[in-house]
Amino acid sequence: MNRTPISELTDGQQIAQSFRASDKQLRVNRQGGKYIILKLTDRTGTVSGMLWNADEIMFDSFDRGDYVHCVGRTQIHNGALQMIVTTVERMDASEVDVADFERFDADQSQRLRSRLSELLGGLHNVHLRRLGQAFLTDDTFMQRLEIGAAAVSNHHAYPGGLLKHTLDLMELCVLVGPRYPQLDTELLMFGAFLHDLGKLEEISSEGEANYTDRGQLVGHIVIGVQMLGEKIREIDSPAEPFPTELRLQLEHLVVSHHGQIEFGSPKLPVTLEAVTLHHIDNLDAKIESYTNIIESDISVDGNWTNYNPSIGRKLWNKRD
Repeated sequence: MNRTPISELTDGQQIAQSFRASDKQLRVNRQGGKYIILKLTDRTGTVSGMLWNADEIMFDSFDRGDYVHCVGRTQIHNGALQMIVTTVERMDASEVDVADFERFDADQSQRLRSRLSELLGGLHNVHLRRLGQAFLTDDTFMQRLEIGAAAVSNHHAYPGGLLKHTLDLMELCVLVGPRYPQLDTELLMFGAFLHDLGKLEEISSEGEANYTDRGQLVGHIVIGVQMLGEKIREIDSPAEPFPTELRLQLEHLVVSHHGQIEFGSPKLPVTLEAVTLHHIDNLDAKIESYTNIIESDISVDGNWTNYNPSIGRKLWNKRD
């Protein structure tokens, strides 16, 4: 079945094709009428859908993560493209080309995994190197890391996004660390490796990315500290004890990487490595999310995107 990728949809376009329903919500308007808000995705992006005059029967006719056939029309709303859906029907996986929806890049994943092994295996700090090997030789952990998403939305919100985000930060550590002799580059690099590992438990890797019960109840920062503790216990022994101060430094890197209490960090960064990790993490996430805004924008306003309320501005988007 021929379909137009979401990234190529335009304003005022009649649509009758398959999507993946990554999320759905049944809402009630002021007059008591019910409608469904949809999050429709494919491998190229996401578009929101509005289905008016809905009911529970229609809402229950498909699940999150299902392939659905939608009929409707695109329009611009608050500077973003959305789809007014008139009908939605569940589809069997055999009725779609799964390649239209699969965002996991196996080749890239293998390259990133090899680079991760190279970086962790090349550490001079024997304790960090042993800890890194404990993660690398954990096949179940590594398989999950290869397909994990770094977020449900905004940045690196796709299978394999967590591994890419992690490696991008570690590569930044390799570049930034030597510029500042007062930094412990290997400690910083290992903090970059650890900082978001809790998202393997916070975000489901099956189907569309959604928060797990543990993720919503505990959160990836606390989960990450727990994962670190479990791995340290695996390698700790009377003959080769893991240094207590090093463990505290690593824990601090995880719990402070959001940078501010109001952004979810239990502690503010108080070491040079923690301050650095927060800023390079924020840099990588912002560049990725802002790039997504530019690439998905459909503005006709010359060199500028539409105003984006989530960031409070337009972005420069010169088209060659």
